[in-house]
Amino acid sequence: MVNSDQRRRQLAREKFERQQRRRAEARKAKRRNVIIASTLAVVVAAGVGAYATGLTDGAKKKDDKAAEAAAPPSPSASESTTPEPKMAIDASAKYTMLLKTDQGDIPVAMDAKKTPHTVNSFKSLADKGFFDKTKCHRLTTQGIHVLQCGDPKGDGTGGPGYTIEDENLQSLGKAAADGLVTYKAGTVAMANTGQPHTGGSQFFLVYKDSKLPPAYTPFGTMDDEGLKAVETVAKAGVEGGGGDGPPKTAVTVEKATVDKV
Repeated sequence: MVNSDQRRRQLAREKFERQQRRRAEARKAKRRNVIIASTLAVVVAAGVGAYATGLTDGAKKKDDKAAEAAAPPSPSASESTTPEPKMAIDASAKYTMLLKTDQGDIPVAMDAKKTPHTVNSFKSLADKGFFDKTKCHRLTTQGIHVLQCGDPKGDGTGGPGYTIEDENLQSLGKAAADGLVTYKAGTVAMANTGQPHTGGSQFFLVYKDSKLPPAYTPFGTMDDEGLKAVETVAKAGVEGGGGDGPPKTAVTVEKATVDKV
């Protein structure tokens, strides 16, 4: 026969166990979706800080590592000091961004109707020469497959001083049970800080289908020529080995332009 004290202890224990399970699930979800600021982290950056896509603690368990590999790149949060550029594009038109790099041209088709803020920002920055002579500072070859560019500092910590809102996420479709969607090879998407609406200037070029949280604005598509150029860089691997870091074949954006089609 269970007395009242024993019953209270049992209920308290069950409540504690439920709380622990919820907390563990919340931590796992947070690790999956967050993008840690670090030049050695795993992927894509986007605006006003260091954008990364994975954790670097070697003591993490295998399931943590899998979640880290699935996470995309993002910059560390920092205060915006400059207003977003005023809308100056034709939001009903299509645009082409041409990245002229020392490893080949990378044309990117952009749809202003679906991503007006993103296209407007890139047009404004390109017209000012913001991307000229910048390096693509991170290549990821494990877990996800991306080349990250758009940082004027070349180390994952730079941006334009403002952030833009997320756009076109619905085009990625419904996330699977693991919370991830497929960013297809050829996709060009924004990096962010891991928080909504924190994109800046950093972006990533997907050279092989990659599973990521549906949190990174897909704003463009490389043509076959551009995708081949990025694939060639990826085949050379990461500087010093490993699956994430500066590309062994250095990539410099000599000139970037955004023009209405």
